Amino acid sequence: MKRPLFIALLFAVRALGQQEDLAKEVKRLVDAYSIIESFSADPIDPEKAFNQGAIPGLLRRLDPHSVFFDPGQFEQVKQMQESTTKGFGTVVSVLPGRVIVLQATPGTPSGRSGIAPGDEILAVNNIRLDRLDMDQLVQLLSESKQRPARLDVRRPGNVRLMQFTLVPEEMQAPSVDRAFLIEPGYGYVRVTGFEEKTAAQLKEAIDKMGGQKLKGLVLDLRKNPGGMVTAALDTASLFLQPKQSILTIRGRKVAETVQRVPDDAQPYTFPLTVLLDEKSASASEIVAGSLQDHDRATIVGQPSFGKGLVQNVFPLKDGSGIALTTALYYTPSGRSIQKQFSDQRHLDNEDFALAATAAHPNARTDFKSDKGRPLEGGGGIIPDVPVAPESVTRLHEVLEQSASFTSYATEFLKTNKVTPEFEVSPQLLDQFKEYLYERHIQPSLQEWSRERTFIENRLKTEIFNQGISVEKGDEVEAQRDPVIQKALAVLTTPA
Repeated sequence: MKRPLFIALLFAVRALGQQEDLAKEVKRLVDAYSIIESFSADPIDPEKAFNQGAIPGLLRRLDPHSVFFDPGQFEQVKQMQESTTKGFGTVVSVLPGRVIVLQATPGTPSGRSGIAPGDEILAVNNIRLDRLDMDQLVQLLSESKQRPARLDVRRPGNVRLMQFTLVPEEMQAPSVDRAFLIEPGYGYVRVTGFEEKTAAQLKEAIDKMGGQKLKGLVLDLRKNPGGMVTAALDTASLFLQPKQSILTIRGRKVAETVQRVPDDAQPYTFPLTVLLDEKSASASEIVAGSLQDHDRATIVGQPSFGKGLVQNVFPLKDGSGIALTTALYYTPSGRSIQKQFSDQRHLDNEDFALAATAAHPNARTDFKSDKGRPLEGGGGIIPDVPVAPESVTRLHEVLEQSASFTSYATEFLKTNKVTPEFEVSPQLLDQFKEYLYERHIQPSLQEWSRERTFIENRLKTEIFNQGISVEKGDEVEAQRDPVIQKALAVLTTPA
């Protein structure tokens, strides 16, 4: 018997006996609970037995993302969905026990208060920051943005501490937060998430850099956890041809849907590279996968996270709820974005296991792009050009953890003003070396020579962060980012 027919018959037989089997299993659960309730050494709490045991256990057999929320948890989920993002408009450098202001955005609570780059926040609501580890610092800063906060601040050159009380406001941070030319004619854009206006913001950023006249574009989706699927579809449509497929949604109880580029799309045609890492997920993977499958972009970096699923939240009568995976996302070539669930090895018998494996496209190895290039399946998007992030040396760690770059930049800017043309001179490097020696950081001559380029770049980055803007600092940092530089090399190398 041919396998597809066998699989169809197998599922048909299972469907016919499903109701009878379900009744038997429910009865067995009731019988087991009755025995436990009657004879257990300790009393049984029915709510805990089901809400913390039976129901979560059932969902764990499905996939890691399907979860049960008790009434309290479900209420928190609904509040999180309805909440708005609030903040003070301050960009800070978070170091062990220290928080230093890099930028106070004009018109925001921090900008109006008079907080300035170089200020060091010593305490938040009377909680001293020098006594906190990194995780505690991040948690405190996150929580402080939800209600008015009193900050104790030390300004360089001032003996007296300053106090500010900031009231958080709703922040409308753009999801396209960086856009600049890394070389004449070659653009760089970073997208941090996929929201309603992401595609429009991306198009605006590209057009400001030259639009269709660009020689190439680096689209950075690293650390982008995803967001709205519609935003991902709109973004992919900026680069793909009309009617090309972007995404297929497929599930057992969900009608198969193919999402395509609109007929009236007018896409950009310049060469394109897309940057991914292990934190690129969901909508990021939809965009990257479609561009890779249609040979529209070269993917550079590290394999993405591998989250490509549709979840629906089902409320229950007692106020609890279930978040259940109902479908999966597939790229145009048929690859499932979702990684295979490692705990799905509990299937009832060999026949059902055979059926499930055959139905999962990632079991295949013959995925190909439009031009016939072999593509790797198995979940996530695998880069065409793998590039590891910058390695961290012992000297890197010492300089970063001691806040040497940030602190020196603050001191330097007390008596110096910088312009976008500023460069780190050999004399400034020598002064920085003396600054380190005074603080008992004494790299060897070999370490200093080996890390000289890194030190120059980091110094310039921090001076720009505080002296001009964080955006300008990011432009400097891009010059030493190995993933960005490799993506640029792909664009500038003749095919």
